[in-house]
Amino acid sequence: MPEPRAGRSPTPILHADLDAFYASVEQRDDPRLRGRPVIVGGGVVLACSYEAKRCGVLTAMGGRQAKRLCPDAVVVPPRMSAYSAASKAVFAIFRDTTPLVEGISIDEAFLDVGGLWRIAGSPVDIAAQLRRRIRDEVGLPITVGVARTKFLAKVASGVAKPDGLLHVPADRELQFLHPLPVEKLWGVGPVTAAKLHALGVRTVGEAAALGEGPLVGLVGKAEGHKLHALSHNRDPRAVDPGRRRRSIGSQRALGRRPRSPEELDAILVGTVDRLGRRLRGAHRVCRTVVLRLRFADFSRATRSRTLAAPTAHTPTILAAARRLLAAELPRIAADGITLLGLSLTNLAPDEPCQLTLPLTVRDPGVDETALDGALDALRDRFGSRSVTRAALLGRDEGISVPLLPD
Repeated sequence: MPEPRAGRSPTPILHADLDAFYASVEQRDDPRLRGRPVIVGGGVVLACSYEAKRCGVLTAMGGRQAKRLCPDAVVVPPRMSAYSAASKAVFAIFRDTTPLVEGISIDEAFLDVGGLWRIAGSPVDIAAQLRRRIRDEVGLPITVGVARTKFLAKVASGVAKPDGLLHVPADRELQFLHPLPVEKLWGVGPVTAAKLHALGVRTVGEAAALGEGPLVGLVGKAEGHKLHALSHNRDPRAVDPGRRRRSIGSQRALGRRPRSPEELDAILVGTVDRLGRRLRGAHRVCRTVVLRLRFADFSRATRSRTLAAPTAHTPTILAAARRLLAAELPRIAADGITLLGLSLTNLAPDEPCQLTLPLTVRDPGVDETALDGALDALRDRFGSRSVTRAALLGRDEGISVPLLPD
């Protein structure tokens, strides 16, 4: 393809995604694990190598089920510090490649390399060099998709996995996209896929041919518009290196054993403590609290509560989360629970905000956030477990997963 007049490639976006990240770090650091099925975790699968995936092992699957599917798998405990260090090394290479890097998680990012055509070659050349550097300097496999839009670059990397490179030329986008399963469209989960399958729609091309009106009627206005646009590869979003999280969340896999309301409350308390600290550390406030549950039959539920005013006040967030959990306890008792997650959404900077009515008379000498701030300072100085709630004493608070900065 000839060089564009402005010196910018017509397919400028890379989606770079490390392959089986946790498991690949374990195989890198222990040569005995290379080529073998590896499961990271114990009671629950946190990650697994492609050798284990080929046996049917999936992330968040119970450990016993995983071992039944893959008896030869080697189970290793997670080493979060090693994963964090590997992620930082990879992102350093991303940012050495281009300043336009938008991190999605600790193991994937979008990169805009369109302006590097004259000095570094085509996006495909840059992607190949990026993969070589990460393999040579960090010792990990990575898959890269190259396309005109963020959506298509991510789809391309998914198709190219593992350890691949796939370029979708600008003049062959729909030839590549339309034969793919409709589940490749962002937002098409099991429920939406079942609705589309009932209409005989199984590929992206069939969804595109269905038209916008029927899609809106099937899944709602906003989702229908989005699916119609993506089915034609219309995605105007640019790579945004300054993009901040729209939500802050955490979830914990619980295995399959029964959990008492007291245990679930303790897990919720610990989760809110961690999220509140992250929220304040990022100088942000939230307006909506979202509870996510997965039950023993693999069904899921999402419940949310919007607060009267944006806040980073731990007791306020905890009260809302407890009300959401209390409403689901009857179903949990009947169906069991295997995962509990919490997200804080509708985030905003923690700048002074308009007071809400009715105004409550408070002691002007009392700062409701002072305790939160004092606890944050103690934990920053002496460690996250230096101060904890009595309800959490002697309890396993789960694994702290490395994250991108908030």
